[in-house]
Amino acid sequence: MTDTVTGTRERILRAAAELLAEGGVTAFSTRAVSEAAGVGAPTLYHHFGDKRGLLDATASYGFERYLAVKRANGPSGDPVADLRRGWDDHIAFGLAYPAFYQLMYGGVRPGNPPAGAAEGHRMLIGMLTRIEAAGLLRLPVEEAAELVHSAGVGVVFTLINTPEAERDPRLSHRARDAVVAAVTSAAVPGADPAVELRARLRAGTPAGLTPVEAALMAEWLERMTAAGAKPVPAQA
Repeated sequence: MTDTVTGTRERILRAAAELLAEGGVTAFSTRAVSEAAGVGAPTLYHHFGDKRGLLDATASYGFERYLAVKRANGPSGDPVADLRRGWDDHIAFGLAYPAFYQLMYGGVRPGNPPAGAAEGHRMLIGMLTRIEAAGLLRLPVEEAAELVHSAGVGVVFTLINTPEAERDPRLSHRARDAVVAAVTSAAVPGADPAVELRARLRAGTPAGLTPVEAALMAEWLERMTAAGAKPVPAQA
């Protein structure tokens, strides 16, 4: 009996996931899901309560897909490289499953995040704690986690809401490198030095500079990155 109940619930969730992927939330209704899963409405309501409950369960189903990638990768010996890879995995998932992502991060009831969100947060905290243990974290772990998470979600929504042909392929990597530079003291491979310096200035006034000097440097770096310029080596 338990296997039958579990199988029915899984079948409903798979049907909901397929409808969501094909048509987004606008194509998502309890009637459509019931028909796709081959069950009656009373069965669906028995398992999920109402449409909101079904949406919450589908968001959790999406988190399971997302976390499967995270679990498969696991930590390496370089926690900063893990942070960069984690960012790339997050962006890739959002672009591969935009409807799921919008439900997971944009359709959640305030104060009631899907179960998978908590595990994803713990993974991020663990990664940042390893960076802290290596002496490379600039911010408290929780503050760094908030910055990384909010920036990553913002980048995904920006890209999702931009027509694919108009997306800037450099946006994610630039944002990633700026965030890594803001929360860690590790060198960012291949990063634009001006972008990295700007991120570090935002994290606080560097030792040896006055606030006025830091503000002036930030303005120069802003102009350089806006114009796509690179620092010019000093002449001998």
